[in-house]
Amino acid sequence: MMYAQEKGIYYIQLEDDIIVKQNYFNTIKNFALQLSSEEWMILEFSQLGFIGKMFQAPDLTLIVEFIFMFYKEKPIDWLLDHILWVKKHCDRQKANLRIRFRPSLFQHVGLHSSLSGKIQKLTDKDYMKPLLLKIHVNPPAEVSTSMKVYQGHTLEKTYMGEDFFWAITPTAGDYILFKFDKPVNVESTFESARWLQVLSDNLEISKETKDKRLEDGYFRIGKFEYGVAEGIVDPSLNPISAFRLSVIHNSAVWAILNEVRIYAIYDAT
Repeated sequence: MMYAQEKGIYYIQLEDDIIVKQNYFNTIKNFALQLSSEEWMILEFSQLGFIGKMFQAPDLTLIVEFIFMFYKEKPIDWLLDHILWVKKHCDRQKANLRIRFRPSLFQHVGLHSSLSGKIQKLTDKDYMKPLLLKIHVNPPAEVSTSMKVYQGHTLEKTYMGEDFFWAITPTAGDYILFKFDKPVNVESTFESARWLQVLSDNLEISKETKDKRLEDGYFRIGKFEYGVAEGIVDPSLNPISAFRLSVIHNSAVWAILNEVRIYAIYDAT
């Protein structure tokens, strides 16, 4: 690992008894380049052991020193958990230090463990597994929330279709905000929410729509019922500059946003 530190920007750990998904190199490269170097310490492209774990070259010194001290005590993949536990007190947020890519790009096919005489029949159940959600692209936007994120299930990854959003103990007045880089025309939006509200850039709004306008300029277009909230945007509200989900009651548990899908209408020209 130290030899590789001066040879490139990233380091990824592989083994000689694996098979790989087609085009894995470009998939890894594109995924890494879309993330800021400050956002992560470990990218995982397999859920098994030390396979498919990628690091940034400047972090290798710390990782190697930690492994040197404790490799006789625990397996290296266990030590990675301890490194993250130590790093949680630094400026980076612990929840974002370790990012998992799905589905897995590597599958373990070997049987012989590094431990003498042990047979290792480990397989990655997430390898080549179809995604539960259909990949889709939302309009470019700045996303933010007042709620406390749980275990790295961030709003940013949810908006990109990579994960679900999970926050703990939401209280009345909390919000989730999607502010578009440029106002867009939309048809409908979220698969799961509390209250749906939109901020319109259109000054010509019908009287019926005006009646739904809130004091801060947002319009309420839907609410949470039976696990789903779907909001139909009145055409007179287009173009939309922002969507907001508002929490109206305190909760002692959590808030989960399974998917964000915004149907934007683009000019064919």
